[in-house]
Amino acid sequence: MNILTTAGRTGAVVLGFGISNVPLCDFLLGRGIAVEVRDAKSREALAGRIDLDAYERRGVRFTLGERYLNDIPAAVIFRTPGIRPDAGGIPDAVRRGAILTSEMELFYALCPAYKIAITGSDGKTTTTTLTHMILSAALEKMGNGSKAVLGGNIGAPLLPRLYELDGNDFAVAELSSFQLMTFPTAPKTAVITNVTPNHLNWHTGMEEYIESKLRVIGGGCERAILNYGCEITRAAAGRTDAKVTFFTAHDFDGINDVDDIVRLDGDEIVLVRGGERVKLLDRSDIKLPGLHNVENYMAALAALYDLLPRDILLECARTVARTFGGVEHRLEFVRELDGVTFYNGSIDSTPTRTAAALSALSDRKIVVICGGYDKHIPMRPLADAVIAHGGVLHTVLTGATRDLIADAYRAAGIADYTIEPDFDRAVFAAYEKARALGADTVLLSPACASFDAFANFEERGRRYKSLVMSL
Repeated sequence: MNILTTAGRTGAVVLGFGISNVPLCDFLLGRGIAVEVRDAKSREALAGRIDLDAYERRGVRFTLGERYLNDIPAAVIFRTPGIRPDAGGIPDAVRRGAILTSEMELFYALCPAYKIAITGSDGKTTTTTLTHMILSAALEKMGNGSKAVLGGNIGAPLLPRLYELDGNDFAVAELSSFQLMTFPTAPKTAVITNVTPNHLNWHTGMEEYIESKLRVIGGGCERAILNYGCEITRAAAGRTDAKVTFFTAHDFDGINDVDDIVRLDGDEIVLVRGGERVKLLDRSDIKLPGLHNVENYMAALAALYDLLPRDILLECARTVARTFGGVEHRLEFVRELDGVTFYNGSIDSTPTRTAAALSALSDRKIVVICGGYDKHIPMRPLADAVIAHGGVLHTVLTGATRDLIADAYRAAGIADYTIEPDFDRAVFAAYEKARALGADTVLLSPACASFDAFANFEERGRRYKSLVMSL
């Protein structure tokens, strides 16, 4: 039965009133569906950014506070991604006949456009952005009226744009493991950039996290783009009925025997398929630094290769590669002061992200700022990345995980670190250390989430940039 038809009969319960669920509420109200909003925040906390009185005048009922997941009615339940599907009274409501879904699942159920989705532990936002930029440029050049929209976990809900789209259009979405937990239908084209330990404070363990990610290549997926260099995604090729294209910027034994793979051939990014070698892009064209960004381009090119005319795709990819300077908070240049260059990598919320950032700055002498919210991820890989770089002169540890990282450093034999609990003072301390030690780079790459001190990584990154500009 159609979700909206069912919701019209039972009503809808919206769990969480944030970025995606506020427009969801508007969407449901516009179709005459009775809505109850439930949120852990108090009325005062929500009222600071949302006009609750206006929604009540439209018929919305609110259940707010710590008991918001109790006694959920057997309606259509839309959960915000951050709420686990087994939290509170959700399972009991489902047993009594409720349908559990989400804003993104509703969009997928109703949207006629061709769907491309990107997930992964690292690189998914940049890969999603590149895919959308190249695709949009190509569609404009083709001039057939088709368009591509961008949204999902990248920050923009897609449901409000539903009726802009038809079967000739494209919907490009970044999907998180939280969103994918209950996803019933996979996109036509799916990309998994990699899978490494992440969000283990939310998931029950690594197995659940992996299974959530792999839902993106489940039933309905026709083309799966998978990272050959990641053992989990390489093995996932055996878990999907989709046509698989691999990508990797690294060399492996036997890689020359792998067919349908995007890889490096000297300075050239090439697709090897059916014994033929097709040049896609020169690595030197890519403005973004780092081998991880080469792989982001590989993934985007593989996702689009069979969907667009080859000459137009490659022309647009080359133009984007030569001009695109990166997404904010992702190895973002901030300023240069007294011979020290400052980079903002606030998005780096895992050790593997920090390892990639350090790799992109392989020739630099670096003071790095690490630490933040504890996602229960092992920190030894961060210490290993610092040692492997060879040019990290010092680390300033801050935030809730400062002692956990210090323990990992000591176990790895790293002594060049200081602990500064306060974030602002940590930034100033990093600059002073850089000047004292002759470092040419200060890098914010926390290897941890931001929630110990900030609302999100964007707020953390903006604070860092403000502090750097005040020096």
